[in-house]
Amino acid sequence: MYNFDEIIDRQHTNAMNTDGFRDYIFHADDSMTFPYKDEEFIRMWVADMEFATPDVVIDGIRSRLDKRIFGYTRVFENSYYEAFSKWCQNRYGWNFDKNELVMSNGIIPALYELVEYICKPDEKVLFLTPSYAYFKYAADFNRRDYVCSDLRYENGRYSIDFEDFARKAADEKTTLFILCNPHNPSGRVWKREELKKLAEIIEENHLWVISDEIHCDLIRRNRIHIPLGKVMPDYQRLITAMAPSKTFNLAGLMISNIMIRDKKLKEIWLSRHYNFDNPLSIAAAQAAYEKGDVWLEELRVYLDENFRFTGEYLKEHLPKAIYHISEATYLAWVDLNAYFEKDENLPLFFAYKAGVLLEGGNMFVQNSDGFIRLNLACPKSVLEEGLKRICEAVNTKHIRSDKNISNI
Repeated sequence: MYNFDEIIDRQHTNAMNTDGFRDYIFHADDSMTFPYKDEEFIRMWVADMEFATPDVVIDGIRSRLDKRIFGYTRVFENSYYEAFSKWCQNRYGWNFDKNELVMSNGIIPALYELVEYICKPDEKVLFLTPSYAYFKYAADFNRRDYVCSDLRYENGRYSIDFEDFARKAADEKTTLFILCNPHNPSGRVWKREELKKLAEIIEENHLWVISDEIHCDLIRRNRIHIPLGKVMPDYQRLITAMAPSKTFNLAGLMISNIMIRDKKLKEIWLSRHYNFDNPLSIAAAQAAYEKGDVWLEELRVYLDENFRFTGEYLKEHLPKAIYHISEATYLAWVDLNAYFEKDENLPLFFAYKAGVLLEGGNMFVQNSDGFIRLNLACPKSVLEEGLKRICEAVNTKHIRSDKNISNI
């Protein structure tokens, strides 16, 4: 049994979670002050976990450390492909040709490159909103226009507006669709029927598609993830992106798997991509895929309970909040529109009034006003304290706080 209740001190590790929140959330520097000391915050924002990386992964890193030389490195040996391929086959009944696999220092850097390689300067990128903001940033970075297709939101549930999506996909200037599968921030796991409808529209319009499947391993135990590549087995304009970083808490090691079917696009990638990898990252990822399944199953049990607990707590203390257990990810997406005006800055409110760091709907492009995203991948004691602070702050939001927020 793994101890997911352990509280690990991340101070003085240069962690984005503890040291980078001012810049990322508030676009501020260290001069920004709060009524809370940094170490007093409950951190429920950035998508990495408060759990220790699995011991089998740490052992894999130690084994590589024992080699004592860390020269220029790439994935040359077949053993990495075999480990990752077996992982995909066992979990999703899906496989891919070894020649399609390239490595990247994260999916975000891959998006930035692929948008440039695929889209001409006058072409557009399409994605579903609310959206992981880096889909937009990848377009902005490359000075490409982007187009949003808002998800339908009815009775607290999200679905794809296929009519709107088809209309926007039909624009001759729209050449690339970026899919989040499973979806961040809503936590939706797309059903086979939904993926098939998307596939039909994609093929009809000859779109390139990047399927970001970084959260695919972190699904609730009653759900099944279906890779888009399994629904579109022969479509050459598909790029699939997966990584061990979310699954095994390895985000800082910066390694991801990019499967590029189109030979010409892969040639462009290989000719322009800085094609070296961190030797410790390779060792960690391979160990995770070879030996991390037991840890992952225990993690999923713990996360499922955290989601259940969150629902019960909100139902009792914030009854007007709309919350459904996310079908995937460790991120809860909570509708607080009953308690706030649309223009209220929720991350700032909760930082000052509750001492909780979280991400607001304003950070997910559009179609997300009045929402907060909570990272539930933390010990239950931390989760309970965070929820307590959030609910108390909302329920007393019209009462003058003892803590001075005049500097907001």
